[in-house]
Amino acid sequence: MLEKYLDIKPEIKKALEEGKAVVALESTIISHGMPYPRNVETALNVEQIIRDNGAIPATIAIMDGKLKVGLSKDEIESLGKSSDAIKCSRRDIPFILAKKLDGATTVASTMLIASMAGIKVFATGGIGGVHRGAQETFDISADLQELAHTDVAVVCAGAKSILDIGLTLEYLETQGVPVVGFGTDELPAFYTSKSGFGVDYRVDTPEELAEALKTKWDLGIEGGVVVANPIPPEYEMDPAVIDSAISEAVKEADLKGIKGKESTPFLLAKVKEITGGSSLDSNIQLVYNNAVLGAKIAVELSKLK
Repeated sequence: MLEKYLDIKPEIKKALEEGKAVVALESTIISHGMPYPRNVETALNVEQIIRDNGAIPATIAIMDGKLKVGLSKDEIESLGKSSDAIKCSRRDIPFILAKKLDGATTVASTMLIASMAGIKVFATGGIGGVHRGAQETFDISADLQELAHTDVAVVCAGAKSILDIGLTLEYLETQGVPVVGFGTDELPAFYTSKSGFGVDYRVDTPEELAEALKTKWDLGIEGGVVVANPIPPEYEMDPAVIDSAISEAVKEADLKGIKGKESTPFLLAKVKEITGGSSLDSNIQLVYNNAVLGAKIAVELSKLK
């Protein structure tokens, strides 16, 4: 039944059948995370970085009534130019499919579709989490529940700094999701390497991390792992500058009543505007950095199989 909906690119299907390394990539970053043409350029560069590091990229989206695992260059270009692609989380998938609309996948839906295809490693920018003021709004990203139940490792630069990072970590702990720092004892905060919050475990090599992932899933302990990979130091933003920009963006979002799935794209765009574009440059570089690590982890995990 799943084959009716799941369209896996032949190159990716062959790699999975042969036990080779594959890395999933989301598509919301293309349609909602960056302006054209930087979005398309970044997506294609990320795919090439993954290839350069020994793995096969699998950019995921919903197009033509199918869950697409692996996009062509033309499909990425089309998604990057489209103003109609719907930001698609777990709850949206059946409706986007049934209506044959274009859907750009979030962290949660990318994890779910990657798992359907048999992909265990996913590289992205930052995970969603508990939004500031969630004690009143209950605005909590579906990414966190997906991490609790879906067996995919998510390589990211920590939680987006527009969030309440402390509450996000508390939520992940409650759900039994390990937060692992790659080469760090402190959770990175997307644009900066420091958040003031610790991680559950530190690992320093892709081999060590792959061994832990295999052990977790061999034991039947369901759920993903957050692999927190700090932004390279040369691309970090000044914490005071980025914190000020985020505070201003959050205030404007509150005034305009922007909530739910629209809040993250609005806040990221507003922070980019306030910082004169420097936040976008940092965003792109951290995604590239995560792609490198994601590929290396996938390669090591494939060796253990």
